[in-house]
Amino acid sequence: MGKTAYLVLENGKTFRGERFGAEGEMTAEVVFTTGMTGYLETLTDRSYYGQIVVQTFPLIGNYGVIPADFESDVIGPSAYIVKHWCQAPSNFRSEGSLDTFFKERGVIGLAEIDTRTLTKTIREAGVMNGIITDDPAGVDFQALKGYRIEGAVKASSTKEQYTVRPEGPVTKRIALLDFGQKENILRELVSRGAEVTVCPCNATAEKIGTLDVDGIVLSNGPGDPAENVEIIENLKEICKLNIPLFGICLGHQLLALAHGGRTEKLKYGHRGANQPVKNRLNGRVFISSQNHGYAVVSESIDPEKGEELFVNVNDGTCEGMRYFCCPAFSVQFHPEACGGPLDTGSLFDEFFAMMG
Repeated sequence: MGKTAYLVLENGKTFRGERFGAEGEMTAEVVFTTGMTGYLETLTDRSYYGQIVVQTFPLIGNYGVIPADFESDVIGPSAYIVKHWCQAPSNFRSEGSLDTFFKERGVIGLAEIDTRTLTKTIREAGVMNGIITDDPAGVDFQALKGYRIEGAVKASSTKEQYTVRPEGPVTKRIALLDFGQKENILRELVSRGAEVTVCPCNATAEKIGTLDVDGIVLSNGPGDPAENVEIIENLKEICKLNIPLFGICLGHQLLALAHGGRTEKLKYGHRGANQPVKNRLNGRVFISSQNHGYAVVSESIDPEKGEELFVNVNDGTCEGMRYFCCPAFSVQFHPEACGGPLDTGSLFDEFFAMMG
């Protein structure tokens, strides 16, 4: 049995649980994800910066810790909440348990929480801040409500430029702007023969222009997209380079903002591997993996500049854009989808075809 601790939400609702992993207190935004598998990818996804992640699937950790499946070399979420964590994982690739892994990485875990009720609370009231604490009576609710995720992209991006080359011949050269990128985006590009130069989030058009690349990819990442004023201004100039461009998740949102669009915060976001999206050009529906709390307001994009490419079947929010003023398109979901459905992996092929 773990030590008793509590999750206290900013609306005053309190959930009792048992600690695993590291000790300590943590304040962050509380979100839920519906994936039945892929907890290692979730834990190492930097898009969760500043958030406490709740897994809706009740048993987590059953296949242990597998470093080869990580999406980055850091832990994305600020803390992690599950119904049950598996104390005896079984998998030939496993290198340990979540409890040991969390202790080594300083990650706070909370188990034996009523995750069903917690998820319903977030769905009904919307995403809110929460604190994991041993002393629920001592919570400063004014400070809790005042918590904001700030500087997330700069904190998550690489600080130094680096290049990854394929084992075989180089087919294309691509610049990947790292806003908190998932490793599998890089893998998908390299597997198609691309030499990928990963650039810091604040890379300028002048810098990109010196790289002599065939294409540009804007990665996923955390936080409020509209906060990144400098990056948005850089993207306006990068688009003028007339180099084929592909935006994913946060990259999709930032590209829309660079074209004069607007983003809005969703009530509780889309996080999981079961989100249906519809291609508006041909009517096909795909199941996608997603992790985002903001969405592009497609009506805010000048129709002479671009059009909505994909739409979410559940709530009608924008899931992709195609632009006319430059060779660019973007999607809100994750076509690299690791772990998750591979329905939209062909979008990488479409991007390579754009590069000629």
